Amino acid sequence: MTDIKKIKDGFNNKNLFDHALTHRSWVNEHKGERTSNERLEFLGDAILEFVVSREIFNDFSDKEEGYLTALRANLVNTTALANFAKKLDIGSVLYLSKGEEESGGRTNPSLLADTVEAIIGAIFMDRGILDAEEFIKENLMSDVAKIVSEPLKDPKSRLQEYVQSQGLATPKYKVVEESGPDHSKKFVVEVLVNNESWGVGEGRSKGTAEQAAAGQALTKKVQ
Repeated sequence: MTDIKKIKDGFNNKNLFDHALTHRSWVNEHKGERTSNERLEFLGDAILEFVVSREIFNDFSDKEEGYLTALRANLVNTTALANFAKKLDIGSVLYLSKGEEESGGRTNPSLLADTVEAIIGAIFMDRGILDAEEFIKENLMSDVAKIVSEPLKDPKSRLQEYVQSQGLATPKYKVVEESGPDHSKKFVVEVLVNNESWGVGEGRSKGTAEQAAAGQALTKKVQ
């Protein structure tokens, strides 16, 4: 695995690296110096998903779409990206406002994950897709063998981890519709976090519907 100094040294345009580390809160306190990293984050998110999708598509040719989706989610979710950022101590070099720093911004999982995506976007803009691919494969796909050697975390487990990392209340699952005869039931379940609806799913059992609802919540709120 690389380190944050090595990443910066690899940039031709060091301003792009600083841009990737710039949170919008810092921009609000330094008007006119530069914009936030949000556009780079947008770009990096797309590149990350594409590269990981292509790699696991090629490497796991015997697996169905559902398995590939779960594997990709385990590789690129907020928790995984934030853990990588913590290993590199990215939080220590972020450009944050005083208020954001005092509120724990340097260790905020969502903020750290967003910054990793912004760095990927910046590498692409600075040196192109091949270097961005190399960065992703070297740093974010190094644990593939370990991940696939264990049962992949299901959507409910990943949602639980995410809300805990954000300091939010435990998700609650509520059956909003139940139909069909006993031998062929259909359940519609809503997942609520802090009394806010995060997702809805359906299935032939409550458990299946809950997993579907959690999956929708992850898609809408996290990935």
